[in-house]
Amino acid sequence: MEKKNIGNLLALYPKPMTVVGAEVGGKVNWLVVGHTGIIGHDRILVSMSKSHYTNQGIRKSRKLSINLVSREMLPKADYVGSVSGASVDKSGVFDYHWGENGSPVIDASPLTMECEVVDIFETEGFDNFVCSVANTYAAPDVLDDSGRLDYTRLKPVLFTFPGYSYLATGEVIGKCLNLDKQPGMCAKEPMAADGIVRLSEIEVHPQYLDEYMKHAAEVGEISLRTEPGVLTMYAVRKKENPCMVTILETYASRDAYESHIASEHFRKYKRETLHMVRSLTISDQTPLNPTNKLNNFIQ
Repeated sequence: MEKKNIGNLLALYPKPMTVVGAEVGGKVNWLVVGHTGIIGHDRILVSMSKSHYTNQGIRKSRKLSINLVSREMLPKADYVGSVSGASVDKSGVFDYHWGENGSPVIDASPLTMECEVVDIFETEGFDNFVCSVANTYAAPDVLDDSGRLDYTRLKPVLFTFPGYSYLATGEVIGKCLNLDKQPGMCAKEPMAADGIVRLSEIEVHPQYLDEYMKHAAEVGEISLRTEPGVLTMYAVRKKENPCMVTILETYASRDAYESHIASEHFRKYKRETLHMVRSLTISDQTPLNPTNKLNNFIQ
């Protein structure tokens, strides 16, 4: 594929959207910063226009906080990025507390890093603060069972430039340096005009229930990981009658569905579970709001 030269555009986006907190003139000030980066394994670069009011406070205290933005706090974050602390008191926009290193920490942020400024270098129009991380604070619900950050739970808001848009974090598509051992999620096709949304209601013979669930889980996972046109395959069973299984299936197109039922993993599923199924009812559905997209993935 021949690429088109679009000039010297800096295109290393999207980036996590952050709100930087600092004390300026005896008051807390908040500022949206989209230009952040990682230097090695122990340094963060925060690049801010020289015109920002916040810079003078950071230069004086050599401290700042970097607060990742969740969807819930996005409206307030967007606001503090649209007005200047030189003319508007933004100290009360967020509920906050003082971190152990003396930086303001936003209560609603799912993840905050308190930073010490270890170096400052200037480029045309920008102050660039090189920081070490003093403390990192994480909400309990964004940690996994081992106490490590889980970004599928954190789901930070992303920022793009020059489009000035906010994006949602995408799904996990594979484990780094491990894709040969466990296949990641393939890229998905967009829903076409002839896309299919379907409910499959299955009654399983009780004596085969455990075995059937293994087959259903296997075909669902393989389909989601390997078939670009399989967008959703979500199986549930009734609490009051576990033998009643309902599968929500969405396919990007009629061709994607035909490809799915012709696949080896689907034919294996049908072949090995045919005697386990007492009844099967399939009903196609019409989404009430087609813009409300389902996000179904395997970790």
